[in-house]
Amino acid sequence: MTVVEGFQVEAARRMFAADVASRLLGIEIVELDAGRAATSMTVTEQMVNGHGITHGGYVFLLADTTFALACNSHGQSAVAAAADIRYLRPTRAGDVLTAVATERARFGRNGIYDVTVSDSEHRIIAEFRGDSKTIRAT
Repeated sequence: MTVVEGFQVEAARRMFAADVASRLLGIEIVELDAGRAATSMTVTEQMVNGHGITHGGYVFLLADTTFALACNSHGQSAVAAAADIRYLRPTRAGDVLTAVATERARFGRNGIYDVTVSDSEHRIIAEFRGDSKTIRAT
């Protein structure tokens, strides 16, 4: 396993490798460290809703995937216990979205993570907060 400042991030990489949905959407890992992750995704024509803007579900999925990478970066399997998102501005097909997850707190089996999603012009388009819970590895 890869050890980064005493933490194991290889479990998060393995989880992502098995995440068919995220890979099919073209999500790529940009950064992965203990309690922190960054990903990117290009919005395609298939991700646009009836208003001609990126469907919120895809923005949520990008943020959720990034959250999952960050909360699994400590070598323990973790899942979402709760998550919410605030959409701040629309994006369109062709936009490249970047999500950055930062660990805010970790205690017992719980964690709190904030994810900021921005566009290629570095404008914040969404803010996501996720609560994680460690589980037994399957």
